[in-house]
Amino acid sequence: MTGVSPTSGNVDLQTVRLPASGGLTLAADVGGPPDGPTVVLLHGGGQTRHSWDGTLRVLVGSGWRAWSVDLRGHGESDWAPDGDYSLDAFADDVLAVSAGLPRPPVLVGASLGGLASLVAVAESGEQERTARALVLVDVAHRIEDEGRDRIGAFMTGHLDGFASLEEAADAIAAYNPHRPRPKDLSGLAKNLRQREDGRWVWHWDPAFVSGKFGSADETRASVVQPDRLERAVDALRIPTLLVRGRRSDLLSEEGAREFLARVPHAEYADVAGAGHMVAGDRNEVFNQAILGFLERHRG
Repeated sequence: MTGVSPTSGNVDLQTVRLPASGGLTLAADVGGPPDGPTVVLLHGGGQTRHSWDGTLRVLVGSGWRAWSVDLRGHGESDWAPDGDYSLDAFADDVLAVSAGLPRPPVLVGASLGGLASLVAVAESGEQERTARALVLVDVAHRIEDEGRDRIGAFMTGHLDGFASLEEAADAIAAYNPHRPRPKDLSGLAKNLRQREDGRWVWHWDPAFVSGKFGSADETRASVVQPDRLERAVDALRIPTLLVRGRRSDLLSEEGAREFLARVPHAEYADVAGAGHMVAGDRNEVFNQAILGFLERHRG
């Protein structure tokens, strides 16, 4: 862990670098008591660690040693020089982050972060040493084509960026119409970077969707290797919580029920009024949904 620097907020957070696989390092915000129970937040494809800002602060305030991590190629984390943004690479990064912590964390993964966490845990051979518990946020082994295609179209439809933050906010509002358009765009600015020509582009490596390992959507592994995700789900032994946004078009109610049938020990939370971006759509409700589960697995 290197490069400690302060970050803003109502709780004491620091930004650090964590070693990942393949010699890469990942940026992470961390806070809470060093001897507290550990939890790692892993965002979805095309997002950054700042998508968890509200949840991170709640967890730190509840006594957790909480880490919010930029995935490889996202935010301030290293870009993969070989363009490797495969599910294997993301899962290996999860294993590396977990191994670098003083105790096994609870892994909370949304979408791509959830798939990476699922595979890392299930295929590790040492589930309890990789994670004390697992929270999957609006993702499971079964992914609906409509939602996957809509994500892919949005991510590839704005590769040249936006002329202004207002234009970016309009595009997001069109993609996610049930979430109120923010008046304060400072949070949105954390997920974008401004090029020298003044255009605002997403804060991730374009090779994530266009490179030899990338694709037009963040859940390509479910299409390429669907049996792999089913095997991973069937292998789960650690405490697990599945959180679904009730308006999600990526994880259907039927898909959630199928997951729960395959993982009978899993708990389930259905967040009303939320779509695929559950933590962003209904942050207070999402936090309430996971806090009870986390408290039961503080370790």
